[in-house]
Order: sequence, then C-alpha cells, then structure tokens
Amino acid sequence: MTDQAPPPSLYAAREPIFPRRVSGPFRNLKWVILAVTLGIYYLVPWIRWDRGPSLPDQAVLLDLANRRFYFFWIEIWSHEFYFVAGLLIMAGLGLFLFTSALGRVWCGYACPQTVWTDLFILVERWIEGDRNARLRLHRQTKMDARKLRLRITKWLSWLLIAIATGGAWVFYFADAPTLFVDIFTGQAAAVAYITVAILTATTFVFGGFMREQICIYACPWPRIQAAMMDEDTVTVAYREWRGEPRKHSEEAKTEPMGDCIDCMACVNVCPMGIDIRDGQQMECITCALCIDACDDVMDRIGKPRGLIDYIALSDEPSEREGKPARSAWVHVFRPRTILYTALWGSVGIALIVALFIRAEIEMTVAAVRNPTFVTLSDGSIRNTYDIRLRNKNGEERLFRMFVKGDPTLRIQLEGTPYASVTVPADTSFLQRVYLIAPSGSDPAMAERTELRFWVEDLTNGDRAYKDSSFSGKGEAE
Repeated sequence: MTDQAPPPSLYAAREPIFPRRVSGPFRNLKWVILAVTLGIYYLVPWIRWDRGPSLPDQAVLLDLANRRFYFFWIEIWSHEFYFVAGLLIMAGLGLFLFTSALGRVWCGYACPQTVWTDLFILVERWIEGDRNARLRLHRQTKMDARKLRLRITKWLSWLLIAIATGGAWVFYFADAPTLFVDIFTGQAAAVAYITVAILTATTFVFGGFMREQICIYACPWPRIQAAMMDEDTVTVAYREWRGEPRKHSEEAKTEPMGDCIDCMACVNVCPMGIDIRDGQQMECITCALCIDACDDVMDRIGKPRGLIDYIALSDEPSEREGKPARSAWVHVFRPRTILYTALWGSVGIALIVALFIRAEIEMTVAAVRNPTFVTLSDGSIRNTYDIRLRNKNGEERLFRMFVKGDPTLRIQLEGTPYASVTVPADTSFLQRVYLIAPSGSDPAMAERTELRFWVEDLTNGDRAYKDSSFSGKGEAE
C-alpha cells in the first residue's frame, strides 16, 4: 500500500502590503478628507456650547445617564428616538446613492478603516521609509538593533494614535474636560477604561496588522455593493482596449504596442495589493491611487492620461470605436440615483420639519387601573392618573392643568391645592392627578366617559393635550 500525499493546505499566510508613496489629485483629496475627518473626530468633544446653567455646555454630547443627545442647539430626548432612526435611514440611503453613482467611494475616502489605515501607513513611511525600504526591512530575517528600533518606534507611534482614538470616543459620552482629568487621576468609571482599552486594541490591530483583511473578510459591504452598482456606475477601471498589448507581453512582438508599459506602478501604490488591470474585483475600494500613479507614468512617456480612470463600463463599446465617453454627469444622474436622492431628501426634509414643529412642552397620561375607580365617602367617583410633564425650556415653567369633557368632572393635583404645578427646566416631572365625578352624575354612572387632558405653559401660552377616559360605576355593575 503506497503512502498518499497529504492534501494541500487551504490556508495561506498573509503577505503584508507595502504601498508606495504617490502624489496626485486623488491622493491630495484623500489627505484633505483624512485631515477633516480626524479633526472632526478628535476636536468636536472639546467645543463648548452655552445652554444655560442647568444644562451641559458640550456642543456634541450623548448623555446616556440622562437619556439625552445634544448637538449644538438641538436636543433629542429618549422618546424622540425617531430622529436617530431617521438619521440612520439617511446614512443607509446615502451609502446606496454614492455606491450607485461612484462605486465604493465611501470605502476609498471616508471609511474609518481607510482613514486610520492611511494614517498608520503615513507613520510607517516616516519611520521605515518608502515601499522598497519597508520591503527590505520585512524580508530581513535577522532582528538586529536597527530593525528592532524601527519596529518599536513604529508600534509605539501606532499605540499612541490608537489610545487617542479610544480616548476621543469616550469624550462624546461625558463632559470632555472633566472626564479627561478623571481618566488620568484614576477617578473615571470602569466602563470608560474598558471602552478606551477595547478601541485602542482594535484600532492598533485593524490599522496596523489587518488593514486590507478587514475590508475583504470582515466588512460585508464588498459583497453587498454588487446589488447597488450597474454598468452605468462610474468606478475605477483600466482601459484595456487602449493599454493592451503591454510592452513585455508576447503579443507586443507582433502587434502594435499598447500604452501600458507594465511598470507595475498601479499595483505598487494599491493599499489592497491588487492589479486593477485584471478587471473589476471585490477587493478594490476605488481609492483612485492607481489613477494618480498611472497618470504620472503616462506624463513621463508622453502618452495621454486616463489609461486608468473613473469610467463607466457602458462606455466601453463606444470608446473601443474611438468615440468620446459620455459625460460623467449622465451616468451620475440616472433613474436609480435620482430615486435614491429623492428618498434621501424626503427623509431629511421630514426630520427637519419634525424638528421645527415639535412642542416645547409634552405630556403623557397613564390611567391607574388598580383599582379602576374609588368611591369616596360622599358617593363621588374618583379616578387616578399618572401624568408625565416634559419641560424642554431652559428655565422652570408653571404648568396649569385642566380637563375637557363632561363639565361635572373636577381635577385635583396631588400635593397642591391648585391646578398648576412648577416643572423644573429641561426635565420630566411625574404628577399624580385625580379626576372626581359627583355622585349621580353621568360620568359617575357611565361605564366609560371620553375626555381630554390639557396642560398650558402660563409663561408663553403653549399647550399640549392627551386623550384618555374616565371609568364610572357602570363598569362594575
């Protein structure tokens, strides 16, 4: 019996990618977006916004303890979660819109994984040198003093960036200056340290060691994007009909040579390590760095730019015949993108309208049904209600309560002989309210009487109401 060879392994170790430095309009655009997005992320928690003495003065704050979200002059309460849901819907529609129009433009320019990976690669290039120097260092098997020094310096730099990333995130959930002092004095809550540690670890690993693997294996969007794109989507592609045959190919010996000289510049600058000349690939994040690299080579050899470019696949037949491509605007503004834009705009307009028409006072009414009613000594019937009053103003307000329905019903507030109550600024106030129907009256004898509770802000006359009902003896008989 002969020994069988072991089956081949399906596992392949990751080969690190060392993108070469490139310059050009798309690389410059990525630097601008990197600076703007990181600036927003790190600096926004430190912006102050005066809301009055009783409210936090942080411009952007997600106050989980008090269940509020503050965004400059906008304050979202916990019961107004539909604003958050609307923003999430807009984010999803926006992603569909940009993908349909320009491919994975979000992934290539503004995705946090892309932004922090760009930052980590920049630090790596500053410390270890450009692509060739980093390749030599990676292939050097001996860990000498120089390699150890460069590695430790790089990792420490990455770690500082990762700590700053995790630290900046927790500042969105508490007063940033106070939390900053508490963290360094050991007085912050355990959840703050745990959050910083988790985000530090994930940023360090994802941005430093799992760069393209996160985009290929962990992120679901590369697999979803195919449903959002079609032949009219403008995306990064190689004009094969213009570039082939390449200088070093067998066909070039017998046929007219194409514009591609097989210099590998597009491959060497790609952060995903792919060859765009192989066609559309799931790994491509359309960062357009290959366009900058190829245009630079075309300038040097005296060929027109655009061998690699943002193009639509539907333009291929006409370009092969030498006809000019259609304008990019024709591809961007088509029925699918117009529909996405209309949906996105409709949700945004609805949120803005809801934001401006929402009342500064609100109320909820919950009838206490255990027992359903109480018979008083004089024969009157009493119902109990828990009414929550919300005062969204920056100062305390006096709210007057009254009821509309049967005129015999009498309202009484627990803890006060008056029909009004003071509600503190920017808070909810729970008030127990009694409705009393005289003995023998219609509400006292009926099983159910419809009514409406009203609350009025005595400062500016704003009103709010909620419908409810009164239960009488008829329900028990």
